[in-house]
Amino acid sequence: MVALENNIYFSSETNDMDLNLIYSFVKNSYWGTSRTLKEQKTAMENTINFGLFLNGNQIAYARVMTDKVFFAYLLDVFVIESHQGKGYSKLLIDKILNYPELKSIDKWMLATKDAHKLYEKFGFNTVKSPEKLMEKLSPRAKIIYE
Repeated sequence: MVALENNIYFSSETNDMDLNLIYSFVKNSYWGTSRTLKEQKTAMENTINFGLFLNGNQIAYARVMTDKVFFAYLLDVFVIESHQGKGYSKLLIDKILNYPELKSIDKWMLATKDAHKLYEKFGFNTVKSPEKLMEKLSPRAKIIYE
């Protein structure tokens, strides 16, 4: 863990992440209602995990799926309710985008239903040529994304 400010710590170590807290939050989100604990654990094992911690307790989380050169996809970003509105989401996104292994990525993507303003502050925009993008959705994903 790396000390940041006011007892806030940042980590990219999967072992530091609070799986139960993450699963509980994501399970109650609009995007994660159908996930199982096993699926969340597997997803975390196969991505880079990031967390913010206050006095030893995790208060924010995100993960990134990437090839570490050309492309990165930001996923599962959240700050627990009792710590929202304090700038922690901005701090977390900034730390992720400037993470040594990721700061030279050519293309970042994410999907959000309601946080466009947050991501716009970091240079994210709506897709310029959506006609170039394609997707393949499982029946479960159709429920979430359609």
